[in-house]
Amino acid sequence: MNILVCVKQVPDMAGTFAPNTAGSWFDEAGLAWRMNEYDAFAVEEALRLKEQISGEARVTALSIGPARVVETLRKSLAMGCDEGVHIDDAEASERDPWQIASMIAGFAAGRGFDLVFAGMQSEDRGSAQVGVLLAERLGLACVTGITAFEWRDGAMQVERELEGGRKCRLGLKAPALLTCQLGLNTPRYPTLPNIMKSKRAALTILSPDLIGLEPPKTSSENFRPHEPNAAGVILEGDAATLAAQVLDILETKVSIPGLGGSR
Repeated sequence: MNILVCVKQVPDMAGTFAPNTAGSWFDEAGLAWRMNEYDAFAVEEALRLKEQISGEARVTALSIGPARVVETLRKSLAMGCDEGVHIDDAEASERDPWQIASMIAGFAAGRGFDLVFAGMQSEDRGSAQVGVLLAERLGLACVTGITAFEWRDGAMQVERELEGGRKCRLGLKAPALLTCQLGLNTPRYPTLPNIMKSKRAALTILSPDLIGLEPPKTSSENFRPHEPNAAGVILEGDAATLAAQVLDILETKVSIPGLGGSR
């Protein structure tokens, strides 16, 4: 079995973010970087399947970005992936989901991948589009946001969350693409021997133009900090006083029939 898992390097969400000078994305200076949390579940599930069908599976990890994403690829190798592919693109943060999917599809097409695992979405952009666009480009069956996965006799049973806490169970066969939701599994910690081995592993490095980078479908017009909300109002006093204060606020801020006031 030939398995591809897509991983993205994202900034630590505990960092301090500010717009870049162009206002098109955030300024990357001074930020710490790590593997996208959703993608860690994808890597883990790919490795669990590899172990289940021992000796019959190979897992390739792919990441798009500048030189720093090599660190995330090497973590994938340390977790147990067999091969790392780096699409070296210094402008990856400016690419829209269509362009990211086009580059991955350019690599994956014709390589006979039976399964593709990806995170449901990235923690920074959060579009949740790359997986489904990639499935469409490769002509694969696709299930998004899976929370359970079972492989048996060449077929898969997966679960995904619906609204209201409901779950949907689906059956499908390879080839297919699955995007992974939080709670699917518990990603493993790389062992020290595997970490040392991953540092020596050779990576396949490709350029965006070589594998078919396409023009974008969308563009970022403005990236700005969230505008702070006004401070809350604390009301004090007995019940009658509080009721009068609330009524005064409603009359001032909200138009309610019978109370007057304005919006």
